[in-house]
Amino acid sequence: MFERPQSGERAVLVHASPDGIPEESEREEFAELAISAGAVVAAELIASRKKPDPRYFIGKGKLDELKTLIRQNDAELVISCASLSPSQERNLERELRCRVLDRAGLILDIFAQRARSFEGKLQVELAQLRHLSTRLVRGWTHLERQKGGIGLRGPGETQLETDRRLVGNRIRQLNERLKTVDTRRSMNRRNRMKAEIPTVALVGYTNAGKSTLFNALTDAGVYVKDQLFATLDPTVRRLDLPEGEHVVLADTVGFVRDLPHELVAAFKSTLQEAREADLILHLIDASDPNRWQRVRQVNAVLKQLEADQVPQIRVYNKIDKLDRKPRMTNNRQGKGRAVWLSAITGEGLPMLKEAVANRLQQKTTHRTIHLQPDQGRQRAKLFELGAVLNEEVSEDGSWTLELGIAEKDLRRFLKRENLQIEQVTDQSEPALKEATAITATNE
Repeated sequence: MFERPQSGERAVLVHASPDGIPEESEREEFAELAISAGAVVAAELIASRKKPDPRYFIGKGKLDELKTLIRQNDAELVISCASLSPSQERNLERELRCRVLDRAGLILDIFAQRARSFEGKLQVELAQLRHLSTRLVRGWTHLERQKGGIGLRGPGETQLETDRRLVGNRIRQLNERLKTVDTRRSMNRRNRMKAEIPTVALVGYTNAGKSTLFNALTDAGVYVKDQLFATLDPTVRRLDLPEGEHVVLADTVGFVRDLPHELVAAFKSTLQEAREADLILHLIDASDPNRWQRVRQVNAVLKQLEADQVPQIRVYNKIDKLDRKPRMTNNRQGKGRAVWLSAITGEGLPMLKEAVANRLQQKTTHRTIHLQPDQGRQRAKLFELGAVLNEEVSEDGSWTLELGIAEKDLRRFLKRENLQIEQVTDQSEPALKEATAITATNE
């Protein structure tokens, strides 16, 4: 049986997709991913495959061409842009006599290299083991398969069975540890909510400049480098706004096209910062010719995280490359909708802070809420918040309270107390009620 090599950096990239030949921008991004992982791109193979071959994904002719490229360039690794099934990966390794990796495996390897915090390492290891659990092959030989004869009997199970058992045990251990970490992170979020400190999440496509902007706004000293997934570990810092106000700014992991499902699942607690945020800063590389495609891909991940209803400010970074001046555009309510800036030069940062302050400005609205007789605790909480303007008691003991409260505080109160939006009425501003209903449903 073919023994997998334990090392190898010279790689041949295979650009093939069921949708046809990948676009040039997709091929360039894939090459950047390989370089970010430490690979030396020795050669590239472009293949058009409408219907993947069940054994090798690529056809027999391209397989022979790939063998020639490996031999000519002394390549030790083949990386496929397309997702490979476990059987396709094993069949290719047997034919090519070298290690084969697909896009998901490549991204997982990058994450494993960049994770620094305890939580980040746990999340990456969990994602890798979930990916590996369907791709177990013979990787070591000191446990032999069951044999007969004195002194030749194996450990009572096959090598692959042992592998699966060990991987399964480790996955259970990691899930338990991550539950503890997630509980602590949730507690920190609850404490911020109790202290009424708004949270702003920084999201964007990888290498859009999130870490540079985060450092420029908070002096956090986060590692910065012009490469994909330069930083993975989430960082939370205080951000001072005009007029003495401050918020919590949370940096999140960069997004990328076709982010492996294992990573989305493993990093769910980290990405939860975006879902629970009061405002999202969606960072966009203004100099990227494919920026609109990147925007759609980031929004798709946000939707997957159920964070697509959180208010957004689009931040167009790297205007220094386009020789443009910083500026800000407002929405119909006169609040910041988009800001053009340069995180590396600092141009436009005051505009961004102003836009954040305006979007988070608490606007008091007048609402009416109906509470049942057994909801006295919720009534007391509203009085503690100082939100009750008037109260009427019905014959059945229920209460009708007229409130003067900020929209954000009302949403938090409804979510914390498990109240339904149908209990709240607002005759003067029906549009605001509809917006609150959408947000409460998604939260």
